[in-house]
Formats: sequence, C-alpha cells, structure tokens
Amino acid sequence: MSETTGASYAAAGVDIEAGDRAVELMKEWVKKTQRPEVAGLGGLGGFAGLFDASALKRYERPLLASATDGVGTKVDLARKMGVYDTIGHDLVGMVVDDLVVCGAEPLFMTDYICVGKVHPERVASIVKGIAEGCVLAGCALVGGETAEHPGLLGPDDFDVAGAGTGVVEADHLLGPERIRKGDVVIAMAASGLHSNGYSLVRHVFFDRAGWALDREVEEFGRTLGEELLEPTKIYSLDCLALTRTAEVHGFSHVTGGGLANNLARVIPDGLHARVDRSTWTPGAVFDLVGKAGQVEQLELEKTLNMGVGMIAIVPAQSVDVALTTLADRGAESWVAGEITERGSHTSGAELVGGYAR
Repeated sequence: MSETTGASYAAAGVDIEAGDRAVELMKEWVKKTQRPEVAGLGGLGGFAGLFDASALKRYERPLLASATDGVGTKVDLARKMGVYDTIGHDLVGMVVDDLVVCGAEPLFMTDYICVGKVHPERVASIVKGIAEGCVLAGCALVGGETAEHPGLLGPDDFDVAGAGTGVVEADHLLGPERIRKGDVVIAMAASGLHSNGYSLVRHVFFDRAGWALDREVEEFGRTLGEELLEPTKIYSLDCLALTRTAEVHGFSHVTGGGLANNLARVIPDGLHARVDRSTWTPGAVFDLVGKAGQVEQLELEKTLNMGVGMIAIVPAQSVDVALTTLADRGAESWVAGEITERGSHTSGAELVGGYAR
C-alpha cells in the first residue's frame, strides 16, 4: 500500500528555519543603528518597529516626512559579484536624502528584502549594509521584512526596498517658496553612479561593449564591477549640518532624471537655475559610459548624476560659510551656478557650457 506525503511549506520552497537564522544573524547590525527614541522598545522580530514620539515634543509644529525607494537593477550586479553589503548604503541614501531635501532629519527606516531562496548569511549581509547606511545617516533601522518567493524568483535572485520617516519644524520647512533670485547653487560631489541609470549602464558595458565585471579598467584603477558597485554617498548629516550653520533655501537630491530635471523640481515658477558645467569634471565612469555606448551628452545628463549627487541653494551671503561647513565635514563641494529670472526659459533649470577637462 503506497503512502502519500502531504504538501508542506518547505516542499513549496519556503524555508522558515532559514528565515529565523537570518533574523538572528542581522540582529547585531540592527542594534548598531539605535537612537535614544528606540532603545528598549521591543526588538527585531516583532510585528512592528517602535519609535518614542515624545521626543518630538521639543518641536513647536513637527511635520513628519516620508519617502520610499529601492536601488533598481544595481542589485543584479551585486548578485553576480557575490557582494551584498554595499547596496544597503545605496538603499539608505536613496531614501534619507529624499527626506532631507525638505529639511527633515531622518528618524527611522524599515526595509523589505525579497528573495527566491533565503540564504541567511546573504540576507544578513544585505541588512548589515543597510544598518551601516543608517548609522551614516543618523537614523534607526526599526524593522523590516524578508520575503521568500520561490517560483517567482530564482534561488539567487533578490530585490530590496526601504521606507523612511523624518521630521522637520514647520517654520524650517524647505521648498520652492524659499528660493530667490540671486541665490547660489552649491554642488556636492557624488561618489559615482549612485543607484540610478543602471539599465543604461548595464546595456552599454555588457550588451554593447561586451565587458566583463572582472575587467581591469585603467581609468578606474580597479575592476569594472568594483566601480559599478561603489556605494551611494549619503548626504543627510552634511545637509543638516549646513542648515545649522548657514541660511539654506533649498536642496535637490540628484537621482533618476539627472541634475537639471531634479533641480527644476525645487525651482519656483518665474525663476531659473543656471548651472555651469565648467565648474567640475565628471568622473571617468560617466565619460566611459558615453564613449562605450556612443551615448550623447544630453542623454547621459538626463539619466546619470554626472558627478553631482546633491545640490544646496543658499543666499549669496551664506556661500562661504556653507562651503566651509561642508569642507570641514569632508564633503567636496563648489559653487556651480545661480538662480536667475525665468525669462524665455521653459524649464526650471539648465546646464550650460562645457565640462572642465
């Protein structure tokens, strides 16, 4: 007589024990991100992350800001290279630096990791990177979710996303209404491609040029894969320091869409941001993407950050203090342009001139 074995979650491809193991491995990293507002409030593995909102009593009118993002197809490069602890920096940067644009201090984040199969060490490595990014951003990682999707994703496939919450005093809220004619555009250097435009970058280097990730690239001084996995610079603490030492009228986080398009988002009607390309030299990776893929400059500029990851807009009298503050924090910055009347311009921002060589 044959014996029939019933279906099980494990037989369907979901390993609960591996998930529990991943949680245990990541706990030490999450603990490193604790702020006073989360210390002693539950712990990893609960159903919700907690944050002591009584800390907001010091605000007259606290406004909560929220943002969510992922790291796009950069995760495919991490998978192929077997390097999982850098994309967490990318994830945090994409979220917290959107929050700081309105002047908000990032308070806490949660993450979502979707995998085809739970490899506990791999998941813990991803969370390690997220936790390290949260430390750099000054925010707590209060929880997250690891979801196993066998049948939908391959055993080594994964994706990550995150959401963050910040707070800003209503009277200190930054936005287009603060921008004035005569304000100065200060650029902050990017660490590389950050986490945008990788569909174009992958197409250029792999499909068109036929390069391998382990190819040594003289212009980079390292392999192609190492260059492409360079973590996104996190600007939130630099920007918050700037608001404490100088008068700031606005920020713009340069992500998908490029510098001009993102800058235009914070420029009010009637005004125009003019950014001079001659004030900086884009990194070698931007030049090589253009040459290897025969990508026109305007196409590069509307897809990649071209070496500028964050913009600060300040009144002319605050420029020296702003540059000094950023320099003291080790953040490379320079005057890149100015705010003028819109005139006949149809867009809120443009790049003019040629890049410094």
